[in-house]
Amino acid sequence: MIKSFKINNTKISLKNRPYIIAELSGNHKQSLSRIFKLMHFAKDAGASAFKLQTLRADFITVNCNRKEFLIKDSNNLWTGRTLHDVYKESELPRKWHHKIFEKAKELNLDCFSSPFDLDSISFLEEQDVPAYKIASFELTDELLVKEIAKTKKPIIASTGMASVKEIDRLVEILQKYGSGKFALLKCTSDYPANPEELNLKTISDLRQRYECEVGFSDHSEGIGAACCAIAFGATIIEKHLTLNKKDGALDSEFSSSPEEFKLLVNESMKAWQSIGKEKYGPTKSERKSLKYRRSLYAVKSIKKGELITGDNVRSVRPHFGLETKFFPILVGKKAKMNIKKGTPISKNMVDV
Repeated sequence: MIKSFKINNTKISLKNRPYIIAELSGNHKQSLSRIFKLMHFAKDAGASAFKLQTLRADFITVNCNRKEFLIKDSNNLWTGRTLHDVYKESELPRKWHHKIFEKAKELNLDCFSSPFDLDSISFLEEQDVPAYKIASFELTDELLVKEIAKTKKPIIASTGMASVKEIDRLVEILQKYGSGKFALLKCTSDYPANPEELNLKTISDLRQRYECEVGFSDHSEGIGAACCAIAFGATIIEKHLTLNKKDGALDSEFSSSPEEFKLLVNESMKAWQSIGKEKYGPTKSERKSLKYRRSLYAVKSIKKGELITGDNVRSVRPHFGLETKFFPILVGKKAKMNIKKGTPISKNMVDV
C-alpha cells in the first residue's frame, strides 16, 4: 500500500493535485530581493512549495585546483571552473534563511531546503522547516541521510545516478531512522538533461517497488517531460526557477522562466486531471453528442411504392433515423408512404 503524507497541510498523493516545487538552487545571484521576486512568481504560478539549498562550499568540497576538483566535461555548464568556485557562488547566506521562510509563510507557500552538511541540518531544525530534500549526489552519504531521517520530518529524495541497490539502502535508512514519510524523485543528473535519458517509465516502477509516493526532478528543457511524468504517476514535480534564462544566474540555462513555470503548473494540472480511470461509453458531457452519430435518412423525396436504394436513402448525420446496420434489410423494399427529403427513416415507412 502506498504511504502518502502531508507537508504542512498539503497531502501528496495521486488523488491530490501535483505538488509542484519551485527550486531556487543557485539562481539567487546573491540578491534577497531577487529571491523574493522568484517566490512571488512561484506563488502566482500556483506552485506548492519553494525550495532552497543550504550549503557551504568548504563543507561540500575542497578549495583545491587539483584536476579532480576541476569540471572538465565538455557539455557541462560550468566547464573550466572548480567545484569550490561553483558551490561558493551557489551559497545562500544563512542570515537570509529566516527572512525567506517568513516570506513563504506570508505567501502561504511551503518552504524547505536541501542540507549538504550536518551543521546545515541543525541550522534548518532551528528554522523549523516542514520537510527536507536529499539531493541526488548526497543519496549515498549515509551519515548525512541518517541525520536528516532522524529529524522525523517528511523527506523527498532525488535518485539521479542511483542503482537499485543504492536506493534500497536509502529506503532502508529512511524507514529505520525516519518517520516513514518519504517520497522518491526520478531524476537525471545532467544539466540540461537529455530527454532520451529521462526514462520516465521508472516512475511507476519506483512506486511499485518501494510503495511510496514518487515524483520527478526535472532538469530537461521545456515542460513536456514533467507533464508526461504525471501520466506515469508522479505526484511531485520539481523544477528550477529563474527570472530569465539568459540572466547569468548559476543554473538559469536549464531553469524555467516565470512564464514557462506558470505553463508547467497549468499543464501539469491538466495532465493530472486527464488521467481519470478506465472508462468506456459516453461520458456525461459526451451524451449530448450522441445525436450527431450517423443514421438512415431520405436524401431524396421517395414516393409510396418506390424502391429503397442507395441513391435515395443513405447513412448521414444526425442520429434520429434507423441505425445504419438496417440498411441492407431496407434496400430493394417498397416505401409504404411518401417520404420527404431529409426525413429520418423508421421501420414503419418501409414494407419489410
